[in-house]
Order: sequence, then C-alpha cells, then structure tokens
Amino acid sequence: MSDHVRQRLFHVSDRPDIARFEPRPPPSLDCGVHGSVVWAIVEPLLHNYLLPRDCPRVTFYATASTAPADVERFFTGTEATHVVAIESAWLERVRTGKLWLYELPAETFECVDVGAGYFVSREGVEPTSKIEIVDILAAIAARDVELRVLPTLWHLRDAVHESTLAFSFIRMRHASPRPLL
Repeated sequence: MSDHVRQRLFHVSDRPDIARFEPRPPPSLDCGVHGSVVWAIVEPLLHNYLLPRDCPRVTFYATASTAPADVERFFTGTEATHVVAIESAWLERVRTGKLWLYELPAETFECVDVGAGYFVSREGVEPTSKIEIVDILAAIAARDVELRVLPTLWHLRDAVHESTLAFSFIRMRHASPRPLL
C-alpha cells in the first residue's frame, strides 16, 4: 500500500484471541477476489462491520456522483452521512453481543473495492492493537451513522441497488426470506 494512500485498516471479529490473521478463501466468489486473503476494512467505513458476524445488513452513503433525488429519498429526516440497516430479528444479538476490533498494519494490503472500503492482503499479518467493543449500538452511534432496524431488508436492498448511492450488502444470505411482494 503506497504511503500517499495509507489508511488505518481494521478487522472486526467475535473472537478475542486472534494473534495472527492468516489468508483464507473468500466467503463468496461474487466478491471478485480469488485465492486466499486476509480481509480488512478502511476506518471511514468501519461502522459497516460493527455488528455480529452473520448479521445481514444494507449499508449506503452518498458520493459526489449520487443524484440529488436519491439523497432526498434515502436521507430525508437524518443528518447522518451513512446508513446501516439491519433486520429487527437481529436487534437482541446486537444489543447483547461483543466484538473485538483489531487494527492491522497496512503495508501488505491493497484496495479491492473503494466504495465498500475493502482491502486484502495475500500475506498473514499480526494485529498492532485490539479493542473490545462491549456496546455495539454505542459504537455505531458514535460514527455519524444512522442505524435502521427493519422487519426485512429486501425492499431497501433493491431500492438502494437501483440508486446512485455507494452501497454494500453484507451477509444477505442470512437475511429473512425475500417477501413475495
């Protein structure tokens, strides 16, 4: 990773005991990454991962190329710059869950998705620090993010996908079944 784009990178886990991150196969070939890698998220989009590992979520934010109509549609009533939406079925797990935030050295990482903030390393890395997160909701609220809790994510996911927003749909395979209408 070159010095002029050096950013703080993190890995969020439900495991408190990771001494070294070793490359692993990607969870899905849809991500466009082939081969084993260590995943990291850039700090400005860290809020997308401050949730239990398998919690499905729809995340989005406006960029310079986002249409004003999309900003009005998706951000009316909020001052937040980012939105993370989860299903109500996951709320109790978010309330009672714990996470560990590992900071990773950036040297061997390369960006694979600017909009989602994904970085990968093909080499194993040792974390430089670890922080326990005991209040997930407070950690999200502290990051200029609106957390939306919805009965289903599918309608929002489809609308965001058709918009000009930057977005990431995470762990949707764990979402409730898609409604018929």
